[in-house]
Amino acid sequence: MKPNNKQKLTLSKFKNMYGTYHSSLIIFAEKYVQDLSLAKDIVQEVFIKVWEKDVVFLSQNAVKSYLYTSVRNKSLDYLKSKEFSVKKQLSPLEMSILESDSYFEKELLMEEVSRLVHEAVNTLPYKCKEIILLSLKGLKNEQISEELSVSINTVKTQKRIAYQKLRPMLNGAYVFIAFIFN
Repeated sequence: MKPNNKQKLTLSKFKNMYGTYHSSLIIFAEKYVQDLSLAKDIVQEVFIKVWEKDVVFLSQNAVKSYLYTSVRNKSLDYLKSKEFSVKKQLSPLEMSILESDSYFEKELLMEEVSRLVHEAVNTLPYKCKEIILLSLKGLKNEQISEELSVSINTVKTQKRIAYQKLRPMLNGAYVFIAFIFN
């Protein structure tokens, strides 16, 4: 999808868009609806709409903006629905927070950083990747060592290698991270 050039959505472009955004959109939707299965349904509905309506995007930023905004709106629609109100009632303050642009922007930035981190981690050699993924799940070096049946020194060495490779790749993500936590 080239910037400033309307292009028809082909199957290969749709598959690429789906592969790029599907997982992070589910995580994003779940922040709103607090239900993984429902979040998957919402994201699926958005992708179906994009395909059926043959939505045309002017740029990659337009794709991302459209998808995240659509998922947000569908999630908020669900939270306002009778189906949801039978299960749970949100206070006006809770709903106001979820509808706010600042909440949307913060969650969008967090998902973007998460996506960048996972893309970078996926470029690592297998053993480094395996160790970093376990570390990202919160496991300590000793636990990783036991889980993978490797020495603690191997874990430390592989983490050091991974961090050396990840730093340059994630240099731009530091700005996002600083923005989110300030």
